[in-house]
Amino acid sequence: MNCACGSELDFSSCCEPFLKGATLPDTAEKLMRSRYTAYTLGDAKYVKETMIKEAQDSFDLAGFEEWVTKSQWKGLKIMSIEKGGLDDIKGKVEFTATYEVNGEMIDHHEVSDFKKDKSGKWFFVDGNAHTHRHGEGHGHGHHHHHKVETIKRSAPKLGRNDPCSCGSEKKYKKCCGA
Repeated sequence: MNCACGSELDFSSCCEPFLKGATLPDTAEKLMRSRYTAYTLGDAKYVKETMIKEAQDSFDLAGFEEWVTKSQWKGLKIMSIEKGGLDDIKGKVEFTATYEVNGEMIDHHEVSDFKKDKSGKWFFVDGNAHTHRHGEGHGHGHHHHHKVETIKRSAPKLGRNDPCSCGSEKKYKKCCGA
């Protein structure tokens, strides 16, 4: 059986050993993939255990299980990986996970942060995410064109004397900043 994470490897030689606790993912990407596979299997315990401690404390296990079992997971696409290798202690993985819930297809686009502890175990720290429903907005598959804006954590701060971003050509402090 091909692994759900899209690696085209067999489940038994890909994410299964991680989910069973037999081995640890040695890169941020492998942890991310194994967490996705846990979603497809409704394995809330693994999803929780691979989060940093602070995140685990606020994790709603029952709520997650209810939601994840209602969702059909359709595929994972990794867009970019930053660090997260064998010699790194931090990494970022940008991905889109597609799922169907209540007959609606949804793309979950996320940039996840991971870190490795002293024992060499990778953990999920947090993710900056947004979702698109298929067929939302323009249709024809163009709904990804604005993903770049939504992923930035914050826009550059406008100075009080800079021209206002609303396009009025007034100074910010005399316009929207007033």
